[in-house]
Order: sequence, then C-alpha cells, then structure tokens
Amino acid sequence: MKPIWIVDDDQSIRFVLEKALLREHLPTRSFSNPRDVLTALSTAADDEGPQILVSDIRMPGGSGLDLLEKVKAKHPGLPVIIMTAFSDLDSAVSAFQGGAFEYLPKPFDLPKAVELIRRAVEESQREEVAEERMAESPEMLGQAPAMQDVFRAIGRLSQSNVTVMITGESGSGKELVARALHKHSPRADGPFVAINTAAIPKDLLESELFGHERGAFTGAQTMRRGRFEQADGGTLFLDEIGDMPFELQTRLLRVLSDGHFYRVGGHSAVKSNVRVIAATHQNLEQRVKDGVFREDLFHRLNVIRLRLPALRERKEDVAMLTRHFLQQSAKQLGVEPKRISDSALTWLEGFSFPGNVRQLENICHWLTVMAPAQVIERKDLPPEVSLGRAETGEPLVAKPVLTAAPEAQLKEVPLDAHAHAPASHESEDLSHVLARAAAAHGPLEGWEAELETEAVALLGSGQPEVWDTLTRRFESRLILAALANTKGRRIEAAQKLGIGRNTITRKIQELGLE
Repeated sequence: MKPIWIVDDDQSIRFVLEKALLREHLPTRSFSNPRDVLTALSTAADDEGPQILVSDIRMPGGSGLDLLEKVKAKHPGLPVIIMTAFSDLDSAVSAFQGGAFEYLPKPFDLPKAVELIRRAVEESQREEVAEERMAESPEMLGQAPAMQDVFRAIGRLSQSNVTVMITGESGSGKELVARALHKHSPRADGPFVAINTAAIPKDLLESELFGHERGAFTGAQTMRRGRFEQADGGTLFLDEIGDMPFELQTRLLRVLSDGHFYRVGGHSAVKSNVRVIAATHQNLEQRVKDGVFREDLFHRLNVIRLRLPALRERKEDVAMLTRHFLQQSAKQLGVEPKRISDSALTWLEGFSFPGNVRQLENICHWLTVMAPAQVIERKDLPPEVSLGRAETGEPLVAKPVLTAAPEAQLKEVPLDAHAHAPASHESEDLSHVLARAAAAHGPLEGWEAELETEAVALLGSGQPEVWDTLTRRFESRLILAALANTKGRRIEAAQKLGIGRNTITRKIQELGLE
C-alpha cells in the first residue's frame, strides 16, 4: 500500500499522526515544508507516490493552498486533506472548493482524524480499482444477441448528452454500462461520479447529493461539496434511483429541469453542468402507481431506456466471462491463472445465477483462492453452484473441506453418509440424536449437512479437539472467501464479515493465512 504523506512544520503534529496511522497499519512519510513535497512528487514512481496527502495550511517556505493547487494540477485524483486552524476556516473554504477532499480543523480529535484519513484511503482505493478496470480490462464482454443490442445502443448514444435510464437485475452490470456511456461521450474528460441512493441513510442522502454549508446541521463544521458539484462537467450515475426518498425526488427534478440547486443550509443557487444516468432493478411504472415515485421525475429520467439482460438470458457468454474473471482474479492476487474443465464449465452454464455477472465474478475469485489444483473440476465449484443444480436430478456430493494439511482432507462422501455408517452402539445412538434434531429443526441442507457429515466422521475417528479443528477450518474458509470477494483488501473484508480490523489481522496470523 502506498503511504500517507503528512506535511506540517510542527514536529509534534507529524509525530502524533505517524504513530496513530502506524497503529492502524497505514504507512506514512512526513515532510516539514511544501517544497520538499513537490520535489518528492516529481521524482517518485507511480507506485511510490502518496495514497493521501495531509497538509497544514500555514507553513514557513510555502502555503498549503499553493501546494494544493500545484498537486491537483499534476495529480487531480489524489485526495488531499487540509489541516487548518478555526481562524483560517472561512478563507480556506472558498479556496478549497475545487480541490480538497476534506478539512481537518485544529486542534483535532485524533480518532476522528484517523477515521477521516481512512475514509479518504478507501475512496482512493475504490477510484484506483475503477480506473484499473477501465484502463486494463474490456469495458464489457458479451457475444449474446441481447448484449450486442446493448453495445449498439451505447454506440448510438456515444455522442449524446441525453439522460439515460438503465434497468436490469442486481449484479447485471448497470454501472459498467454507465461508465461506458461516459467514456464514449463528449464528457469523457470530465469526472464520473457514482452514488448508490439505496446505500446511504435517508438523513444523509440530501447532503451527499447537494452538499452542505458550514453549520447547516450538528457536526457540519465545514462546507462540503455534494456529488452534483463533484461531477460538474462530467457524468453523475444515480444507482438504485427507485429507492430515493419521495421528498428528495422533488429536489432532483428541479436540478434536472434547470441545472440549479442549493446546498443544505445554503441560500445561493449553485449551477450544475452534469449529465445524469440513472439505474434501477425495480419496476418504476409500478412504483409510480403505488405513489412512491414521482411521475414527472420518472418521465424526466426515462428519456432513453436501456435494459440489461440477466446472465441466465445470455448463457453463451458464461464461458467467456468465466475465463476472463479467472484471469483477472489471478492478476489481482499475483498467482498463476487457473483453467476450468469442460465439465465444470458445463455445470456453470446450467446455473441460474440469481446474482448475475457479479455473482459469477465472485465465484471466480473464490475458485482462484480455494480450488486445490490448477484445473478447476466440477467438484471444486462452490456449494451454491453445486446445490443450485439439484433440479437436474444428478446426485449431490459433499465437497471436501479445506484442512491445514492436504493429506488430512476427507474423501468425498454422500450427504447422507451417516445413514450408511458401520453399525455400532455409538453410531446407533448418534443416528438417533441426529434424527431427533432433524425432526425438531427440519432436515439439514447444503453446507450445514456437509458440516454434520464432517463432524460425524471426526467424532467417530476419535480425533481430539474436534471443536478447535472445525472452528479453525471454518474461520479459514470464511476469511479466505471474504478476501477473495474484496480482492485482498482486509479492511473491506472485515467490514463485510462484521468483525473489526484488528480481529481479521489477528485471525490471519493465527490461522497461518499470510
């Protein structure tokens, strides 16, 4: 990970921030004046530059304002956090509108400062991933007739600024289409800003979209630009527009009508030059009938409608997408790309993919980490795929559970293996217990049934510490799956698992997953 650069002439500020960030496993590099920063930036390689720049506003030998302007001219995507005394805040706000990621008023609360820097890091990493995908990967893949229709529509809309509504199931690639529309439009040199209106709490969404003035509400210590201002001259992608609160729809309609809006708590209109692309997986016509979506906003957004097909409607693309995602996953994880056998591919093509292309991508990440050999066989596919094909009538087989040593792996056994175990007093008692549990809680399916089979086998073999053995293996699989899903980003994996950053770091060390 690239370091956070800290610029402040006060050695105590640099020291405190360095120690706090290192405790969070965030590397740092410190400077006492802007001149040294500019020199380092001019000589640093791409992978040696800063992830985030945190700079004071008043320093001997140069101003933080001048540094911000020069850095933004050469590195427009670099998030810059400005540290400023409260007495400087008014003059700083107007000067920072075009550049700073956020402001950190002095004296600052250290945990809040670290939280702000971590938020900037996560934003920077998201942007890096998006840029890498746009630069290194094909924008979209598809040979199916339905996808060719989508590609033709993107081509026809390439030189237009018209508002587009993208519809399709979750995971079908609506944001990829929006990015392609932006990349091939006259606004390609401007920013592409995406926001998921369903993922942001209702009380915060208005501020996220339109920004807020200082003092607009409790905690609003500085003026902040919203997504409409950030996307000025470019494209704003409003994902899951169908979930936008009704009262905010009126404000959105006004922006789309005349291009003006007010920040929260503001009294001066702000002009916005933004192309809006919206997306939803919902039936907006029905939501209009239900009275939860404004009809006039629906017609304003629904100038051009582009429907994305579900992956089950384009089965002929599964093989190509699978090989592409396996290559992509291997590159991201720094390993040799795995190949997939014809039988495994045929099995995948028969899966319904309720999560669409996103689910297939996650499966390929999972296989890159978890498949035991370089050639992926049908038995290596994750449980949701194996069990999802039960309607074909083929017998289900329990998947081997990952163990610390390959030789300790159990052989594949039928899911009802305990019913065919050798007759003995102990096994008969155990079968009665399992039968009573099934009667009380219903029959087990999927991974729970496989866990039961594994537990029965270990307990029957007399192996000690079965609890610790299975717990370690369970935690290992869970953490590896989360890391595969987040492409190795531990913080994001911890968030998705619902555990702390320190917990996942400790578990990775304890389980030998480094």
